[in-house]
Amino acid sequence: MTPAHALEDRAMGALIGAFIGDALALGPHWYYDLDQLHADYGQWINDYTTPKPGRYHAGMQAGQLSQSGILLRLTVQSLVDSGSYDQADFCRRMDNELFPQLDGTPMNGPGGYTSQSIREAWRRRVKSGLPWGQIAGNADTTEAAERILAIAIRYALQPAQLASAVSRNTALTQTDGTVMAMTVAFGAVLGMLVEGQALDANISGKLMARVKSGELPFHTVTSGNLQAPQAGQPEAPTTGRFPSPDALLSQSSIALAATDPDIHIDPAWKVSLVYGLPCAAYHQFPAAYYLAARFHDDFESAVLHAINGGGQNQSRAILAGALTGAQTGLSGIPQRFLDGLENSGELLDLAGRLAKQMVEQPVVEEAG
Repeated sequence: MTPAHALEDRAMGALIGAFIGDALALGPHWYYDLDQLHADYGQWINDYTTPKPGRYHAGMQAGQLSQSGILLRLTVQSLVDSGSYDQADFCRRMDNELFPQLDGTPMNGPGGYTSQSIREAWRRRVKSGLPWGQIAGNADTTEAAERILAIAIRYALQPAQLASAVSRNTALTQTDGTVMAMTVAFGAVLGMLVEGQALDANISGKLMARVKSGELPFHTVTSGNLQAPQAGQPEAPTTGRFPSPDALLSQSSIALAATDPDIHIDPAWKVSLVYGLPCAAYHQFPAAYYLAARFHDDFESAVLHAINGGGQNQSRAILAGALTGAQTGLSGIPQRFLDGLENSGELLDLAGRLAKQMVEQPVVEEAG
């Protein structure tokens, strides 16, 4: 592949990988009793499945997207139609395309379930009539990360713009500062993988170099490889900083753990037990990083171990699918996952358009 084609392949792999991860989890989503998961779906889930009656997403069919996937598609559509991240366009789409289908209850809405942060945003926006900018809530989930990954792909070659656009979009629905920092960090990591960087022991150092250069908005006072600052050394020249760079530092340690011969998590799906089954960002991001580092060249293993770990396996699979798809490229994703994904042709077209925008870098001003 030429460099441009390789970039496009990785960008498309990241986006399609996320859609596949979302759809794979539709049936076995949110089983906290792993014995019940195995009773319903067998010892190993290896394909798209239909949700059981009475479960989350009941009534939907194998290969369809949950609301997380639908929101990701909405975000991609806004990006490709606008040519860049246009926050006003994104908000109009939320007002016109998503919110009219919600009623504020969990088990309703497109995709069969509406997350806490979207329910809170709907109540403030629709029921209370508050403007965008005043409707975010304090949910500690990865809901925003699951849609901003499209923004991270679009700006993968422009890390400062990536951080700005991801921060602004995340702030529409999330107020928790730690969750915001972890979400921006995820976007920065994904962007680096789309660039062609490796998810290995060196990635945190590369991220910190971007903090030092002012491209990533994290506070830091250390020098070199997290060494003590020298006397008179100024802080990194960033504004709007997150209070510490810690959200950028765990990835290298996790990547080391994934390849350390003295550390055994076997089978790999049990990483969900190590980091936790629940929905919070501090459970989900580490498990996704681990699977993406361990199976950096094996998309199928990464997403299937994410799914078979139970709990909030949908978020785990979306995040791991994006990270691993960025490493394998679309060309490394098994065809059977594309064949079973509903509307895969439409999603591939959107992914291709987004990837071309990323490579061609049209000079378009970001809108508010």
